[in-house]
Amino acid sequence: MFYRIFNSKLFWLAFIATFLSAAPLSAQIDTLQYAPDSSAYALQFMKEQRKKWGPNDTIVIPAVWYHGEIVGYKEMEMAWVGNMSPDKLKKYIEEWTRLRNAVYVTYPYARVAGSTINDINAKLAAVSAKKERKEYIKTREKELRKQFEEPLRNLSVYQGKILMKLINRQTGNNCYEIIKEYKGGFNARFYQTVAWFVGGNLKQDWNLKENKLDRQIENIVKEIDGSWYNNTYRVN
Repeated sequence: MFYRIFNSKLFWLAFIATFLSAAPLSAQIDTLQYAPDSSAYALQFMKEQRKKWGPNDTIVIPAVWYHGEIVGYKEMEMAWVGNMSPDKLKKYIEEWTRLRNAVYVTYPYARVAGSTINDINAKLAAVSAKKERKEYIKTREKELRKQFEEPLRNLSVYQGKILMKLINRQTGNNCYEIIKEYKGGFNARFYQTVAWFVGGNLKQDWNLKENKLDRQIENIVKEIDGSWYNNTYRVN
């Protein structure tokens, strides 16, 4: 019972409290009018090139477009260096892989949450009437439910905990504070109690200096930013 409430409602409420908005989708590639070093140009260029190739002309390998050239590449397996025993190293890799997968799943949601909170707060700063504030919050909540309720219901409890960590990272506020601000103290205390029964904590902080888990999450976030969000060669 508590698992179901925590998984389907707690994380959804925590996420709704951050007032996510829709993120833009990737653009369709239909012409060659792109910057010469863009991934969009590269994909279209290679599509045109393939029309000239026969079935025996090429060996298919992974490739990237880099400074005007198609360069083959291969992703190598990660090398682990340490003084742990094989059994401890195996366990560590399993835990790290689980964490990495959870960050990859939840980080996009947390990014949208952080940017949207600033927009919501900016609009509410000029609204003092409680009735108007509630009406505005309900309006945003309806549109968000249509887009994000189903994906968030499918999160595991562990992924939900990582999502709360990342929301704190992006906003500077833990989920308890966010729920209390937008949904009231009673709701915040209720969901904090539910979280406690499954080992969660809405009040968990983001502390890179003292929290090893936070440092691990931060390293994975930088990996994602470098390979996707801050990668100038990806398809926009």
